[in-house]
Amino acid sequence: MSKEQELRRSKQLALALLAAAATLFVITSLLPRGFWVDGLRAISEAAMVGALADWFAVVALFRKVPIPFISRHTAIIPNNKHRIADNLAGFVDEKFLKPESLAAVILKTDPSTHVAEWLQQPANRSYLAAHLLRLLPEILATIDDARIQQLLRDALNTAIGKLDLSRSLGTLLAGLTRDGRHQELLDDGMVALIGLVNRPATRELIATQIAAWLKREHATMELMLPTEWISESGASMIAKALQNLMEDIAADREHKLRIKFDGVVQRFLLRLESDPAFAAKGEDFKRYLRDGDTFNHYISGLWGSVRDWIKADIARGDSRLNDGVMQAAGWLSEELLRHPAMRASLNQHLAGMARTLAPAFSSFFTRHISDTVKAWDNQDLSRQIELNIGKDLQFIRVNGTLVGGMIGLLLYIVAQIMQWAGSYLHP
Repeated sequence: MSKEQELRRSKQLALALLAAAATLFVITSLLPRGFWVDGLRAISEAAMVGALADWFAVVALFRKVPIPFISRHTAIIPNNKHRIADNLAGFVDEKFLKPESLAAVILKTDPSTHVAEWLQQPANRSYLAAHLLRLLPEILATIDDARIQQLLRDALNTAIGKLDLSRSLGTLLAGLTRDGRHQELLDDGMVALIGLVNRPATRELIATQIAAWLKREHATMELMLPTEWISESGASMIAKALQNLMEDIAADREHKLRIKFDGVVQRFLLRLESDPAFAAKGEDFKRYLRDGDTFNHYISGLWGSVRDWIKADIARGDSRLNDGVMQAAGWLSEELLRHPAMRASLNQHLAGMARTLAPAFSSFFTRHISDTVKAWDNQDLSRQIELNIGKDLQFIRVNGTLVGGMIGLLLYIVAQIMQWAGSYLHP
């Protein structure tokens, strides 16, 4: 049954009780007076009073009742629409959107555990993947819109134009070299180099180059010398020398090559920040990114290939993207369930985000509620409220009729008792 039907039925019930009370009143008014007739008449009178009073109270909430002196206090909801809107928004803000309240709800409900358990079910992972993939065509269509693409290009060009590439790179590298971090990179590089020169393939390459050099530069001597032995020994000597040098540098934090490396890095950082030549190269690179036809055509073609692949993959029954989303969701579920500390940390971060974002969100949401209610037509507002709570309000009319009848009966009995008592005391 729809809300319209429920409201209509409850109104018909209230009206039927009022009609029954009115009918009883008319009948008892026409009958000869007597104890039972007068009692029924008193009940019907009080029931009609109760029914009509509550009818007025309910109707006055939604509509203007043209009764002198009191009509201005009717149509309460339409006449107070703006105040209702502000109070409703304030109530939602105070009871539901306070930062600490939202944070407490997040910590209490433990959303990370619920998400992890939900993602454990293959059907749920499939549901998530299907919905995410369903959004992709809309996202692609949005990006392919010429106006959106122009907006993105303008935003990117503006960002590139404001970027001081030379200084930004200098700042980045300064952060990477702070506290001797570049020396750690040097150590890692030397370890990698030692491993490289000790590979048989590397030594064979060095030996081959030595043999080729002997043939090219000393062709006559190469015929008399043991070229293979010299090249293999030379390769071993070079590898050993490089390994010894790298080990010496690694063991000595004050090695002269380390100090020289520090100097090269610092001079390079200084040039990045102050050398006009570096700044000019940075500007040339920015112009290439903004205006270079080759680069822009390459990016456009690359995006077209990625977009076409995504569209084709989504249309396939065995979509790799779908499988990837399901696998990622399964991995996330397992990781979260395996590490309680991670779930607790995630919940804490979510609570922290709620505390940070709640004021702005609350302001937007409550303003939206208030503005939406204020924008409603008065009749529409009254109708919506009546549809949702009108059924219960009609039962106020029903109860008013029944309670009025019972009060009428009670008053009639009291009046009869007092009359009998007066007759007894004053015969």
